[in-house]
Amino acid sequence: MAVLDRNMSDDHPVIRQLDEAAINRIAAGEVVERPASAVKELVENALDAQASRVEIEIADGGKTLIRVSDDGTGMSETDLPLALARHATSKIDGADLLNIHSFGFRGEALPSLGAVGRLTIRSRAAGQTGAELSVTGGVAEQLRPAALTGGTVVELRDLFFATPARLKFLRTDRAEMQAITDVVKRLAMAESHVSFVLRDVSGGKGRVTFRADAQTGDLFGALKGRLRQVLGKDFTENAIPIEAERDGVLLTGFAALPTYSRGSAVQQFLFVNGRPVRDKLLIGALRAAYMDTLSRDRHPAACLFIEVDPTRVDVNVHPAKSEVRFRDPGTVRGLIVSALRHALAESGHRSSSTVAGATLGAFRPEPGATRVYQMDRPSMAVRSASYEAQSPGFAEMAQDYSARVEPAVEHDDGRRLEQHPLGAARAQVHENYIVAQTETGMVLVDQHAAHERLVYERLKRQMADTGVAAQALLIPEVVEMSEADAQLLLGHAGAFGRFGLTLEPFGGGAVAVRETPALLGEVNCKALLRDILDELADEGSSDLVQSKLEAILSRVACHGSIRSGRRMQADEMNALLREMEGTPLSGQCNHGRPTYVELSLADIERLFGRS
Repeated sequence: MAVLDRNMSDDHPVIRQLDEAAINRIAAGEVVERPASAVKELVENALDAQASRVEIEIADGGKTLIRVSDDGTGMSETDLPLALARHATSKIDGADLLNIHSFGFRGEALPSLGAVGRLTIRSRAAGQTGAELSVTGGVAEQLRPAALTGGTVVELRDLFFATPARLKFLRTDRAEMQAITDVVKRLAMAESHVSFVLRDVSGGKGRVTFRADAQTGDLFGALKGRLRQVLGKDFTENAIPIEAERDGVLLTGFAALPTYSRGSAVQQFLFVNGRPVRDKLLIGALRAAYMDTLSRDRHPAACLFIEVDPTRVDVNVHPAKSEVRFRDPGTVRGLIVSALRHALAESGHRSSSTVAGATLGAFRPEPGATRVYQMDRPSMAVRSASYEAQSPGFAEMAQDYSARVEPAVEHDDGRRLEQHPLGAARAQVHENYIVAQTETGMVLVDQHAAHERLVYERLKRQMADTGVAAQALLIPEVVEMSEADAQLLLGHAGAFGRFGLTLEPFGGGAVAVRETPALLGEVNCKALLRDILDELADEGSSDLVQSKLEAILSRVACHGSIRSGRRMQADEMNALLREMEGTPLSGQCNHGRPTYVELSLADIERLFGRS
């Protein structure tokens, strides 16, 4: 097989200047990967133009038509030709590329779209006449007048007709439409005070596939309303507000309870200065915040916004502007981890409402049950008379017919036990599940999972108070590595030392391990340091030692907690409920599973057709 030697040639290669059309098509390959990329660029332009309403129309997954209309500031007749010139933009003056306050700033999107499709722009600025300009395959036509009340309409037809090879890499119309919907939803989350409408006009039907009306109110009120429109009621009902600041970096948004975890990272939305991003640092910080509340196969759900001085973050590192670089990544990561952990701890014993919904869905009422309406229910007096008439002894159950295991006595603070969030213990089922009664319903508690979490949190507090015991190695283990890796590890030696792992330089690229955490027992130091290095290279920090220690504490908690099959007295069950109410994260076990299910009386009555 002949091998092409690019360094050997009879003819000396000639350097040529590519023509403008070729340059635009090459640039378009970076900026416009698929129809969703084109929609993203056009909607961002509309938002930069201060639009309050954006309408997107799509045909055939964006392959034949993408039309974006907005009511923004528009463009004048003289500015319109410049908008289609490469690297011409109104967003920046080019003096400072580290002070970006807009979505777009490169001046590449419109020329790139015009190079690979049939692009038409109609626009009108306030006090100006409307104008229209078309570009086909990079060739511009004459400027024409257009009838338009205001704003801008950008129409892109036959995407990639000038580069047909790219069409072969597109997916089905349905998949491309799903990608476009995802882009629009992310931008809608970033701009809650703007209305968005997405229509699929394939075949002339004009079906609305996504709609989000403008929200009013303060930051959290508007954002919560928008997230309800985009992510649904379940997310907003089971998410807690996040607001924290550190060293000029502001973090806001909503993070879901651990029991609302997902099977993939589909509900993780991260924004930097309003820009949707997919950043490994931020995703790693989000995962670290939920580290000891979720198992590895579950993923948290969150929508987080980071506001930072534009000069402290570089958004000019990727043509699609989907990646960013922070000047101080440690501050941002630490803020996310600490703020989320604090907020989750503040949520106390709260568990996801979807757990109750899943529980109700698991019940199967008897088919053909007769529905009994509220007006048909007998009163307490009627029930008492009925009990007395039916059989001797029933009358005594009139006030106690729920078979309580103890009287409804008052607690130390003078409240009846049912008034507590988790209520009063009434029974134990199969020596594993505690049935408690609240003022508005009932609670079913997994006694082993609940006590496991309580013991785990107690062990973590003890470790934080007394520190991590370290065992000194009789002979320090020397691990050889590159000088760069050694410097990276030693730069984090202080953080590792807090968890009982003591590292020292040993000359060249070697690192000496002098102490290891006592809880870990015998440690393969070389393998441990290699895993830590991989995590540092991937995420910029490492929680490996901490996660290993917490995994051991979790196992200790599992073996030291109340076992399934143990009979519990009423006072023991109530003591467990009270401790759950006062312990952070007690709503889920160490693996993210719920420790209790709460059912309202209305839900229970629906199961029996009484609503």
